[in-house]
Amino acid sequence: MSEDSPLIQSLRTAVAAAPGDVPLRLHLAELLLTAGQQDAAVTEAAVALQHAPGDPQARELMARAMGAPTTQTAATQAPATGAPAPPTPPAAPRAGFDWRAAADQVGDVVPPRFVETPLTVDGSGDPKDAAAWEVAAPGTVRLADVGGMREVKERLEAAFLAPMRNPELRKLYGKSLRGGLLLYGPPGCGKTFIARAVAGELGAGFLSVSISDVLDMWIGNSERNMHEVFATARRQAPCVVFLDELDALGGKRSRTQNSGMRNTVNQLLTELDGIDAPANEGVFVLAATNVPWDVDIALRRPGRLDRTLLVLPPDAAAREAILRYHLRDRPIESIDLGKLAKATDGLSGADLAHVCEAAAETALLDSARTGTVRMIGMRDLLDAAKSVVPSTEPWFAAARNVAMFANEGGMYDDLLAYLKKRRKL
Repeated sequence: MSEDSPLIQSLRTAVAAAPGDVPLRLHLAELLLTAGQQDAAVTEAAVALQHAPGDPQARELMARAMGAPTTQTAATQAPATGAPAPPTPPAAPRAGFDWRAAADQVGDVVPPRFVETPLTVDGSGDPKDAAAWEVAAPGTVRLADVGGMREVKERLEAAFLAPMRNPELRKLYGKSLRGGLLLYGPPGCGKTFIARAVAGELGAGFLSVSISDVLDMWIGNSERNMHEVFATARRQAPCVVFLDELDALGGKRSRTQNSGMRNTVNQLLTELDGIDAPANEGVFVLAATNVPWDVDIALRRPGRLDRTLLVLPPDAAAREAILRYHLRDRPIESIDLGKLAKATDGLSGADLAHVCEAAAETALLDSARTGTVRMIGMRDLLDAAKSVVPSTEPWFAAARNVAMFANEGGMYDDLLAYLKKRRKL
């Protein structure tokens, strides 16, 4: 029987439709072995063993396909007369069989039963040093992919990107790249996305760091982790180091009772102080926080994170782009994005995603009740928008007092201007 026989082809189709049917797969392997297709039989037997590791028929068929000696059954070990059967010589390996190729083939199909975790120096078995500081390759996201937010883009261009792109002009005008950029604003408004877009504009790798990556229960390990973050960025420059939730990584030391956390903040200050050294060429620091007033003041002094940028809820153009993105793969009809963008004024990017999700849920439930699939309409989206309370309101309530009574050095002037424009003062 050839491999191209109708029976084998039919069995292949049946196995593809029911990959977990071990008897069916073994039947196919038996026919392939009979047809002289040992390699194909080994593959099918290996998959069968993956689904049923202890199946004796699969083991026996695998052994035959690979040319190994098989165990004789009790019926064939002795003749019917009861006389002792002569010993059966072991089967010789089949000539010309590529054992190395067979081993490689089986290794691709059957995964290892146990995964070995390399131990670290302290024997903890936590491979943090090996995997936690993985630098993402330069992404394709650019500022042009950020919908709207014209003022944010202009500030980024003037304060950060233009000097980076024009080293000759920077040298001519004595423009220093010392320090980093702090993004702050209400949650869910795209601070992380903007940081990735900046990395894309610079053609730099992206290393995102949060408190869970750095903080360690062992004394001294948190500081070592913080140093290793910047050492990794230096080795893989150009690189953007993004400090997410900076208030957790660099909270005010005066409020911190834990000496280990204070030491971690001190280490971060030390790393930022050296950001303009020759060894740090090509390392750019961005940070984001929802509560800049909880960040240690030493982090915001000149030469560290001395440039701040307020990231507010998306404007009309940005809301339209966000809504288009979240509706792109959903069944919709007659959607007026301009009208919908006006109806969602004040919502964050996360709120807009929730609006689209809620509208899709309404259409899905109606379709399930009636048995007729219907499209997501404008009414679904407008009703969902009315039911969503802006998640940014609690943030503005807290930020209002800070902007009015703790605006040292004019850090929150942009926030005050926005609050007056929106009549939130």
